[in-house]
Amino acid sequence: MSEPSPNDPMVFEWMKTGDQAFATMLNAIDAAQRSVRFETYIFCRGEPGDAFRAALIRAAQRGVYVYALIDAWGSTELPSDYFDPLIAAGAEFRWFNRPKFLKVTFRNHRKLLVCDEQIAFIGGFNIAPEYMGDGIQGGWRDLGMRFEGPLSVALAESFDKMFMRAELKHRAFMRLMRTGAHQRIARPPDGEIIVSGPGRGLSRLRKALTADLRVAKEVRIMAAYFLPTFRLRRRLLRTARKGGKVQLILPGRSDVMLSQLASRRLYTNLLKAGVEIYEYQPQILHAKLINIDNAVYLGSANLDTRSLHINYELSVRFNNPEVAAGAKEAFDASLKHSKRIELKDWRRTRSLGARLKENLAYWLLARLDLYIARRQIMDLR
Repeated sequence: MSEPSPNDPMVFEWMKTGDQAFATMLNAIDAAQRSVRFETYIFCRGEPGDAFRAALIRAAQRGVYVYALIDAWGSTELPSDYFDPLIAAGAEFRWFNRPKFLKVTFRNHRKLLVCDEQIAFIGGFNIAPEYMGDGIQGGWRDLGMRFEGPLSVALAESFDKMFMRAELKHRAFMRLMRTGAHQRIARPPDGEIIVSGPGRGLSRLRKALTADLRVAKEVRIMAAYFLPTFRLRRRLLRTARKGGKVQLILPGRSDVMLSQLASRRLYTNLLKAGVEIYEYQPQILHAKLINIDNAVYLGSANLDTRSLHINYELSVRFNNPEVAAGAKEAFDASLKHSKRIELKDWRRTRSLGARLKENLAYWLLARLDLYIARRQIMDLR
């Protein structure tokens, strides 16, 4: 295989179901000749987890350099010796957020696979049975992308930095993060890699979103957990009030009820401004897709307090007309399975008890969770 050139065109494929994503990722691991870098937040035993472990073991046994980074907080149900066969095969394995640091609220929420620094996968899929299916008849609805090109090299670099830092005590890690947590790893022609996390400095993700929304005419957001900052909400409201088209697909069914309640606290003001809100009906929605005019954001980051302020996240901002067309197609496909929320009906169904629950959920997630995280940052200085 030849090394990708910065001028090479990006070849990409949308991963629209868990079945498609897992099969394609496993094929890429089995085809790898030099290196495999694998990073995820949640990894469960059973299927497809056991299949991924077996594929990584096979790669290591045939001489491929295998590196695996798993967040311990997100994968607490795994037996402590689950990855011992992978380590015995010669792979390098590290936990992020080891048990002695579980009191810290920060989590490595990133999802990434890079094979031979040529093929990369990003998106919202964790390695868990909930994602198996088509997102309609069964399995959670999520999105991802497989692509080849210069971005793969830059994503490998991003993985290497997180892998190195995983062994550091969190106090040392935070000092590193304050020197460049919110950095732009690379900016090849077709996309910009944005990493974000806790610590000092303006989040590059928030900064990029704010800049795009400032001039937006069309906004499509599919979000599993929707609790944007006040400034981002204000940009969405302004776009809608100026006659722009703003459409949101949010969960009709959620695995985190508290998040859904907090999101619904925002519905009335958004609907009054002309924002179109839809709730996905068939299955739990876990996708993270933002399409602002021709810019497309895809990766691990949700549009909520944790992803924008607390967790370590990895996103790619694509500036590619073909990617934008694919994002619109994926959004419209989910729209067909979503129910529109109308302002009149929404107001009529809001009981006092429902509003109280939504206000409490909002305070817990938008205020208390962020306060605790910031206190821990202060303690780690």
